[in-house]
Amino acid sequence: MAQFPASLLPSGYRRGLGQADLAAGLTAAAVVLPKAMAYATIAGLPVQVGLYTALVPMAVYALLGSSRPLSVSTTTTLAILVGSELNRLSPLGDPSALVAASTTLALLVGTMLCGAALLRLGFIANFISESVLVGFKSGIGLVIVVDQLPKLLGLHGEKEGFFRDLAALLVGIPQASLATVLLSAALFGLLFGLKRRLPSVPAPLVVVAVAIAGCALLGLDRFGVELVGAVPRGLPSLSLPRLDLLGGLWPGAAGIAMMSFTESIAAARAFRASDEPSPQPDRELLALGLANIGGGFFGAMAAGGGTTQTAVNRQAGARSQMAELVTAGAALATLLLLAPLIALMPLAALAVVVIVYSFELIAPGEFLAIRRVRHIEFRWALVAFLGVVFLGTLKGILVAVILSLLALVQQEVNPPVYAIGRKRGTDVFRPLSARHPRDETWPGLLLLRAEGRLFFANAHGVLQRMRAEINQHQPRVVVLDGSAVIDIEYSALKVITEAERRLDRQGISLWLAGLNPTVLEVIRRSELGERLGKERMHRNIERAVEHYLAAGLDQQA
Repeated sequence: MAQFPASLLPSGYRRGLGQADLAAGLTAAAVVLPKAMAYATIAGLPVQVGLYTALVPMAVYALLGSSRPLSVSTTTTLAILVGSELNRLSPLGDPSALVAASTTLALLVGTMLCGAALLRLGFIANFISESVLVGFKSGIGLVIVVDQLPKLLGLHGEKEGFFRDLAALLVGIPQASLATVLLSAALFGLLFGLKRRLPSVPAPLVVVAVAIAGCALLGLDRFGVELVGAVPRGLPSLSLPRLDLLGGLWPGAAGIAMMSFTESIAAARAFRASDEPSPQPDRELLALGLANIGGGFFGAMAAGGGTTQTAVNRQAGARSQMAELVTAGAALATLLLLAPLIALMPLAALAVVVIVYSFELIAPGEFLAIRRVRHIEFRWALVAFLGVVFLGTLKGILVAVILSLLALVQQEVNPPVYAIGRKRGTDVFRPLSARHPRDETWPGLLLLRAEGRLFFANAHGVLQRMRAEINQHQPRVVVLDGSAVIDIEYSALKVITEAERRLDRQGISLWLAGLNPTVLEVIRRSELGERLGKERMHRNIERAVEHYLAAGLDQQA
């Protein structure tokens, strides 16, 4: 195998891995290229745009990215988001207008990602919760399936929204092309059969090859089967953005950039080998940004790392980014040599590939798993799903982001506050519950534990939960265990100080225990610290209980 100059080798490459990466890259290409062409049709773009996306962004990321197995082209999520934006700007589907808008969108996405890298915003990858992402992707999967069903039937229609499209499909079924329906059914059977019985075979490639061969040999287009048509042969030409579209595209570009990064970093983390360095979020932002900018200048659509293709790349033995360069090389060879054959591809074949892999996004099992663990997160997932179906994909992104932020806010403004007792014969303190009726408590003493950061937004809620426990137990002494309190803000400190005054007037003494050094120092410098003194601030909850018992306060209760 030819040796590359060291300066041109992607990061993480070690000599001697060339054969493994060559095999992995070709295997991944067999899956990536048919899917890339299929995903281009989701966005309403010519199939060659999918190949451009598997060529330029893939190569740029391979040279600059920090993840060794991540395969960057386009994904189902990105394709439907791009398609939604393009359909909004050019509802009549003029090919030249769509390509120009796609180029502008890719460049805008890339610029935003690079800007986020310069601002070191890589941490935003953690700002969409997994439960919300499950709902969002399931909604995307359902929308894609409905969007592609007319191609399986040989029908045409304008996109008017999920429910209108579904209604139009049902009305149009009597006008379906019988030849297209039979071909679609045969290709579905072939694809499912290969995935189940021969999982090591690149099923999308086989399905596309069989469909092309069938059309070439049987002339299926004569019976109403619609073909892709002429595909330009050769390298992609330079594409320039349309500056007049920037104002209308930037909100959608922001959502696409966020999803590109979120999907990419999730796939990179999921398929990192234990002996490989962790993906660097800020470097990933820059690499994805430059990949989109480079792709945009050569006619590619917005790109990002895909979970399925990354899994194939890793499972096929990819050891470095050289595997992605091999996949990009395969895309180039396809453009140079196979364009005449691609022209014979039925649109139904691409729809079959899209639908089968879009079903992987619809995850009822994930919904049930979330529901078993936490009902509130199940509701977040359900709302994110319905947001995509009812409001559309880009507004669905907004719903997903808002839900994730609301989930974060809810957790911050509702920190747990609960009564605790000691497990008999140990020094373990745990929440009181009916499952542990023998846990130790002491007459007149209430042990409460608070968790998280106490600040202006949650201080009154914490106080209300403390009051509920105090009203239930009627103690003489309340010990607030702060071992799980990571910080306390001045506003929260004022609220607790007022609460201590009211408790004192009721004849109830408030003690503190287990404060970390930072919180302890803040309280010592405050009025609350002056009121409590050293006598009512204890190193840990055990010392507080010992002090209570030694003072005989349990006998006075």
